[in-house]
Amino acid sequence: MDFTPSARATAIAERTRAFIDTEVIPLEGQVSGEDGISAEQLAALRAKARAAGIYAPQLPAALGGLGLDLLECCPVFEAAGRSLFGPLVLNCAAPNEGNMHVLHLVATPEQHARYLQPLAEGQVRSCFAMTEPAPGAGADPTMIRTSAERRGSDWVINGHKWYATGADGAAFFIVMARTNPDVPAAEGCTLFLVDAGTPGMRLARRVEGLTIASPGGHCELFFEDCVVPASQVLGEVGQGFKLTQLRLGPARLTHCMRWLGVAQRALDLAAARALERDAFGTKLARHEAVQWMLADSDIELHAGRLMIQQAAWLLAQGNEARRETAICKVFVSEAVNRVIDRAVQICGSLGISGDLPLADFYREARAFRIYDGPSEVHRMVIARGLLRQLSGKKI
Repeated sequence: MDFTPSARATAIAERTRAFIDTEVIPLEGQVSGEDGISAEQLAALRAKARAAGIYAPQLPAALGGLGLDLLECCPVFEAAGRSLFGPLVLNCAAPNEGNMHVLHLVATPEQHARYLQPLAEGQVRSCFAMTEPAPGAGADPTMIRTSAERRGSDWVINGHKWYATGADGAAFFIVMARTNPDVPAAEGCTLFLVDAGTPGMRLARRVEGLTIASPGGHCELFFEDCVVPASQVLGEVGQGFKLTQLRLGPARLTHCMRWLGVAQRALDLAAARALERDAFGTKLARHEAVQWMLADSDIELHAGRLMIQQAAWLLAQGNEARRETAICKVFVSEAVNRVIDRAVQICGSLGISGDLPLADFYREARAFRIYDGPSEVHRMVIARGLLRQLSGKKI
């Protein structure tokens, strides 16, 4: 295994870091509104990102991207993640990044032109609607209750979705629904492309919460006799779970890459504060307790970076890497929260103020331990795989 970034990926990562530091971070204190960044600000920044040759690093050149593979994306996505708004500017943020990935894999030519192309160009936003309120699908997706029934050449969707990221203002939705109740959910679900404004689909509300840096918010949706043509099935009928796994495996890693950038910036801010702040007769940086916190954060980020690179390499070889992506998701999501927490502690009252971005990081990062599978579920998957390997039996 060789995790050394290509010369091209290294150059793009360096340009990305410079761009984020000079163009995006200075605007952080100016953003306003419930989406965190305005459409006008985003459009202007994306134009600059294109000119800088860093826009859509994960997309093929035919879609206006840079054509980097998953391993090459590691340093670039981390550099983009130095600001909560960086991935949005580069059009490599969730949920659009994962949606573009699955569309690129399985969309028909018509779906490609209608959905993927404008999404790749940054003209529209999208939403992935799978999570449901209790007793529906959450951490256990097999509990899905949203249904789709075939009627002639159409499908009729009925159900209730919850915490659908980016829903408000999205041009279209990728919706998971149960299409065959007579087989296990893993074999009986299908993905549908549903246009915004389709009769029967209703956005009930934005769900208020910790996070703000996500255009479109997190929303509650209802589907009430929502009719979509068969041409808007994504992939094949019954392949919903398979395609969702194809989407979520790389998406978990790209989440980790982006959040590593946030955590590295938090560590940099904490170290800079320790070097300049006097306390008890000397600089904070000379106090052993502070040194240990800085060291622990550096250790965890280094370990997380290597875990991500290994999992990305395995996926690039065609390996499903379920164990490795689960390990990455658990370790990195929890390490990121610890690194940011230490940074806040080192910076003291400044850390919880609005004068540094650490309070925003702290608030936004908490959700990372929940979305794309909570830590507890991934630990269960890891443990079951280990026990199966040792016993030869399914646990």
